[in-house]
Amino acid sequence: MNLLHLDSSILGDHSASRQLTHEVVQAYLTAHADSQVTYRDLASDALGHFSAASLAAAGTPVEVRDAAQQQEVAGNEATLQQFLDSDVLVIGAPMYNFTIPTQLKAWFDRILIAGRTFRYSEAGPEGLCGGKKVIIVSTSGGLHAGQPTGVGHEELLKALFAFIGITDLQFVRAHGLAYGEEPRANAMSAAQQYIQNELFAA
Repeated sequence: MNLLHLDSSILGDHSASRQLTHEVVQAYLTAHADSQVTYRDLASDALGHFSAASLAAAGTPVEVRDAAQQQEVAGNEATLQQFLDSDVLVIGAPMYNFTIPTQLKAWFDRILIAGRTFRYSEAGPEGLCGGKKVIIVSTSGGLHAGQPTGVGHEELLKALFAFIGITDLQFVRAHGLAYGEEPRANAMSAAQQYIQNELFAA
């Protein structure tokens, strides 16, 4: 199995989501020792925001692309292929201002590609990536799951993956991290216990 591990937190070693995604990956490897892991840090190895230049590069014939367009297309194709080659994804998705980090959104902009990961038919859009499993580490300073303020976070992630045919999602949650030392410690401990005892239980 090929596992793609993505972190998107901008907090480096101080990040709760980074700590938990690494624990998820280690627990997965304990259960699936023959798996291959590819790691990408979307904060330090950030994709540019999707732009008019991105569209122009994709729409320009190969033989007349300039150097910048060639680089843009090559990077986007590598990102897409990395996703397509994966069987399992572990994604760190902290909440920033009621939604996912822009670095993670930029990644989605490179994998939601008509004709590659979804297509349109007379019946509407059809996802082409069914069969993949996604584990999302969801962290936030407040308590937003199930609330209107959480729609742009976990609900957005569900919608994005469902659009390309992926419905096998599991969430590892550590919320309320900004409520004080004890609530933070309790939230992290609960997430770690879930990872160790339940996430990959047979």
